[in-house]
Amino acid sequence: MTSDAKTEVIETDLLVLGGGTGGPMAAIKAKEKNPALRVVLMEKANVKRSGAISMGMDGLNNAVIPGYATPEQYVKEITVANDGIVHQKAVMAYAQGSYPMIRFLDALGVKFEKDGSGEFNVRKVHHMGTYVLPMPEGHHVKKILYRQLRRLQVAVTNRFMATRLLKAADGRIAGAIGVNTRTGEFLVVRAKAVILACGAAGRLGLPASGYLFGTYENAANSGDGYAMAFHAGAELANLECFQINPLIKDYNGPACAYVTGPFGGYTANNRGQRFIECDYWSGQMMLEFWRELQSGSGPVFLKLDHLASETIGEIETILHSNERPSRGRFHERRGTNYRHRMIEMHISEIGFCSGHSASGVWVNEHAETTVPGLYAAGDMASVPHNYMLGAFVNGGIGRTAADYCAEIDLPAHDTADIAAEQARVLAPTRREDGLTPYEMEFKTRRLVNDYLQPPKITAKINIGQERLAEVRADLDQLVVRDPHELMRALETQSILDCADLAAAASLYRTESRWGLYHLRVDYPETDNDNWFCHSMHYKDARGRIAHRKREVAPYIVPVAADEMSAYHHLRIKTPVAAE
Repeated sequence: MTSDAKTEVIETDLLVLGGGTGGPMAAIKAKEKNPALRVVLMEKANVKRSGAISMGMDGLNNAVIPGYATPEQYVKEITVANDGIVHQKAVMAYAQGSYPMIRFLDALGVKFEKDGSGEFNVRKVHHMGTYVLPMPEGHHVKKILYRQLRRLQVAVTNRFMATRLLKAADGRIAGAIGVNTRTGEFLVVRAKAVILACGAAGRLGLPASGYLFGTYENAANSGDGYAMAFHAGAELANLECFQINPLIKDYNGPACAYVTGPFGGYTANNRGQRFIECDYWSGQMMLEFWRELQSGSGPVFLKLDHLASETIGEIETILHSNERPSRGRFHERRGTNYRHRMIEMHISEIGFCSGHSASGVWVNEHAETTVPGLYAAGDMASVPHNYMLGAFVNGGIGRTAADYCAEIDLPAHDTADIAAEQARVLAPTRREDGLTPYEMEFKTRRLVNDYLQPPKITAKINIGQERLAEVRADLDQLVVRDPHELMRALETQSILDCADLAAAASLYRTESRWGLYHLRVDYPETDNDNWFCHSMHYKDARGRIAHRKREVAPYIVPVAADEMSAYHHLRIKTPVAAE
């Protein structure tokens, strides 16, 4: 490909980066707040079918619906599930926005399961509360969002991958620069505010299958948002709290025990015995899952074969037609019939994702980061256990960003920053021979597995940092042949940034917390005296990763000391055999 690419410059009020879940909703809410607002949505794939949900989802994991739960109950549940390290005001902002968002989506035509009287049919899966709302026809979600984007005249730029944020001399955000993944052309978007909604860092660890793109998360979510926020000077929080999930062995998708739980399914060991009382994903649940895998009672399975055939049919309809339609085909070709065999489960690769853990770009209750004019929503924002509905609710901060845009003029940026970024992006196109993005990505992610994956050992992490530094030194040998490979090269650099952050953050917090997510063999105990705080990670003046502690703000929902340990008692002392 040519190393001299065309550059287009456009101006807007609000720029949204990421067209998955939180991004479209942010754009929709901003335009609803101010129809005259100029809003650009930049997506590196196509907004019609992109992001972690691709086209839809099989249910809401955290619906706070009157009659089933209160916002206060939900805030307490998430505080306990996250070992107390939460910014409760941000969790409360989600909890209070949950039911209005469900009603909004329902009015748009998103299909939720309802009972005979037309009320939402909420199920219990969490350890303490009742929050799961099935979506038997949830595969229509992205189509519905796209219709709203068109109705509100949001300008969508598909196939542009954002690579760096632009800043003004006073430190404010001034826009972003992106590159077309099909043509290699550049797009510079000058903006008053930017909302980052780029999803999780799902391509951080290497899956057990060895396939680069066989990840639990959408493989396009390579940590670009985390990397952009870091290089723009934003603080990132609790990155050592890795995302690790239970999934189907050899299949890049969750077993969904939490979906089957209300129907009578559960996680079991090789004797068909239930060993944890709650299938809701948490670090503590994953620790018990990992322990069972390592014991003589492993592997671990999803058990459905004790259920009635009609019940299993209902489960199959939900699981095989929404989030991952390929799941049914996988089981069919493997010869796994839920009625006759348990489904083998395993542990996913590691990643960053506040949607399932707590590792994200720091935001307050208004989704504001530590950089003026920069917001974050969805899986990459620091509100823990937020899932899809959290991405929608956080996306509602488009209203707040719209107000911010109304108060300021368009900031100026340094054109030298654009030239420097174009030189960085195009460097692999100017070489005739070298290392491919696939080679560099595989090595980076193999090192993540070898040295960073829990249980964490200090000596291994130190070696991992040395090996990752060697990979970074090889970046000047990276070569690409076309715009698609250029995208992969840029993703590889984001993955490398996230790997460096994961290692540094893991070393910084010298205790164990969040179950398996941050299990340090050298520091096996939880140290509330020194580490009951958020760990903040940022880029210092020398360009290096730096850290600081941030106090946990006073709770607005009190949690008694004896309640705080509820998620540490998930193991069933005497396993219950299947009936």
